Amino acid sequence: MGKVISIANQKGGVGKTTTAINLAASLAVLEKKVLIIDADPQANTTSGLNFLPDQNQDRTLYEVLYGTLDIRDALIQTEIASLHMIPANINLVGIETEKIEEEGKEFLLKNALDPIKEEYDFILIDCSPSLGLITINALTASDSVIIPVQPEFFALEGLGKLSQTIRIIKSELNSELTIEGFLVTMFDGRTRLHNQVLEDLREHFGSLVFDTIIQRNIRLSEAPSHGKPIILYDVISNGTSNYMNFASEVIKKNSK
Repeated sequence: MGKVISIANQKGGVGKTTTAINLAASLAVLEKKVLIIDADPQANTTSGLNFLPDQNQDRTLYEVLYGTLDIRDALIQTEIASLHMIPANINLVGIETEKIEEEGKEFLLKNALDPIKEEYDFILIDCSPSLGLITINALTASDSVIIPVQPEFFALEGLGKLSQTIRIIKSELNSELTIEGFLVTMFDGRTRLHNQVLEDLREHFGSLVFDTIIQRNIRLSEAPSHGKPIILYDVISNGTSNYMNFASEVIKKNSK
C-alpha cells in the first residue's frame, strides 16, 4: 500500500500528536506495518514513544533532511513489533534556515521516503503547528492529510486557512494530495457546544468527517508522560477503544 498520511493542523492543542502516536500504534496492533515520523522540533512524538529527544542525536529526521544520513539508518524500533519511528529533536528547526535557498527544498522528505515507501502499509507524519518548510515537506510527501479538530469555535475558524494551505500545496507541489478526513478529538458529549460543533462539521464537510470520535479521556492524557501509546498504558480505557476504532476506520477507507 505505502500510504503516506500527514497529521496536521495549524492550530496547536487539538490532539495532533496524540492522534499520530495512537493511530500508529493501533494500526500496528492491527497487523499493519507502520512508520511514524516526528516532523516537529518539539519532539513530542519522540518522547511519547519513550525515546528522549537527546538520544540518537545524530540519527534523526534532521540528518535525513540535511542529506547526511540514509533514512534507513534513522529508523528506530518501538515497543510494538511492526511500528518503527524516525525521531526528532530541536536541531530540526535548523532546516528552516539552512535549506531555505536550496533548489527543490520542498521535496527533501519525499525524496528520502521514496526508497522505503512500499515497505510500509502506512507512514504517518506528525507535523508541527506552524506552516514552515518542514510542514511543507510533509504535505508534499503525503498522499493525504488527517486533520484533528477540537470541537470549539476557534478551532473551526482555523480550518478554512488550513484547507487553503492544502489547496496551495496541491496546486503547486503535490497534485495527488487529498484530505483523508477530519477527526473530532477531546469530545465531551455532555456539552451543548461540542455537540453543536460536531453537527456543524458534519453539515459542512459531510463524509470527510470520520465516524469515530475521540472522547476526552484522562488516561489518554496521562499516557505520553509514561512514554507509551494508550494501548500499552491502559488497554481497557475509552482512549484505547476510540483509537482502535479509528484505526479500523482508516484501514477500511483505504481498502476500497
